[in-house]
Amino acid sequence: MIGVDPHAARARRMVRRRPPPLAATDALFLDIDGTLLELAATPDSVTVDPALPTTLVAAARLLGGALALVTGRSIRDVDVLFPGLALPIAGQHGCERRSGDGAMNLHASDAQTLDRLRNLFTGFASRHPGILVEHKGATLALHYRAVPELASHVHQTIRDAMEDVEGSWTVEGGKRLVEIRPGGRNKGRAIADFIGERPFAGRRPVFVGDDRGDEHGFRVVEKAGGIAVKVGPGATCARHRLPDVDAVREWIAALQPKSSLP
Repeated sequence: MIGVDPHAARARRMVRRRPPPLAATDALFLDIDGTLLELAATPDSVTVDPALPTTLVAAARLLGGALALVTGRSIRDVDVLFPGLALPIAGQHGCERRSGDGAMNLHASDAQTLDRLRNLFTGFASRHPGILVEHKGATLALHYRAVPELASHVHQTIRDAMEDVEGSWTVEGGKRLVEIRPGGRNKGRAIADFIGERPFAGRRPVFVGDDRGDEHGFRVVEKAGGIAVKVGPGATCARHRLPDVDAVREWIAALQPKSSLP
């Protein structure tokens, strides 16, 4: 008998609705690609709306600093996208994390193994134009957005390569990409770390994301009595949904000061 994933079954049963307005007493966690920024052909070709940094700064101020970005990108990459913001960030699915006080927390991977995998997948990509290998520092990603017809080939190649790799690693698919990262780290673990610290502790956690890797975070915030928001279509365990990036930005921008709340 084939087992049934209880999370998937629950996702099919639930009716998703628009999330309630953000409160100034919440702790807000935001994915980036597909949530704050429209997806692009490559990670480097995304476009940042000039109004977005202003929206994030204003929201962080109203939330008492309890706003963090939770992303598969590296922290260095995010700081390039949003120069001068220096927000708390969980990068590379929580393999690196900058806390609210600016302290860095690192969960290093086996660098030799990661370099070997990068070389292997770079060779694979060279034989299949359109596949992009992204080495983020502690994680690897293979993007096949430009050649979606190669999806099954990419996934099979990675599965075969990982069979002989020692240690604990997580292989997770996303929107036309596959991520490889140290085992035990995910966005849910990163959010759990944040909500145990100031200025996030004691607030209702809210997480907004769009991809499969965000499901870990959705489960953590809902277990903590918070709000999980899925962006766009697709099965999810999140109880709420927003249709697209523009709706996310409008929802964040509607945050009101605490004094104006009823």
